[in-house]
Amino acid sequence: MENVIVILILIVVAVSIICYLIRAKKSGEKCIGCPYAKQCGSKCDGGCSGKSENAEFHN
Repeated sequence: MENVIVILILIVVAVSIICYLIRAKKSGEKCIGCPYAKQCGSKCDGGCSGKSENAEFHN
């Protein structure tokens, strides 16, 4: 019974993460997880490379 509860919790966490990623991509975020993802002018190349107007915040 405990194994079933642990498995259900893991499934809920995985589904939540997938839903977050889908919503973030649909809202236009290029670099998911970056606090400036919607403002970033570059394509996601391993992180915001400072090419946007908020370059001083990307360090």
